[in-house]
Amino acid sequence: MGSKVRRYEGAKVRGCPEGFTLIELLIVMAIAVLLAGIGLSLYGTSVTRAKEAALKQDLFQMRKAIDEYYADKGKYPAALDALVSEKYLRAIAVDPFTGSSETWQQIPSDLDPGNPSAEPGISDVKSGSDQNGLDGTPYAEWE
Repeated sequence: MGSKVRRYEGAKVRGCPEGFTLIELLIVMAIAVLLAGIGLSLYGTSVTRAKEAALKQDLFQMRKAIDEYYADKGKYPAALDALVSEKYLRAIAVDPFTGSSETWQQIPSDLDPGNPSAEPGISDVKSGSDQNGLDGTPYAEWE
């Protein structure tokens, strides 16, 4: 009936200090640095993949606009600006790797033997970047 409950709140057990040892802290910090390094490398790769996807889409849209211009007018546009002024594109896309819409490489068209009076224009466009993609091919050679 009169059993007393002993409380050991705040009592230390002899030989067991509170807190962490220096080795434990170093191990935890090493693991945190390792995980942060892995995260940063994955982040950098994902940013590059997003830029590559944007480049592929931009190239596709500009090439499609060039083809539509040729189909409608029977000639290639003289410059990329013609695609904007003729409403085939809203604006010339910014190259994700150069950060400018002025660096696109404009590939001139060949003379059309079936239409010798046609003025030469732009038949293709490529990236103006000198960098290589994650697959090792230069962005300037992407189709």
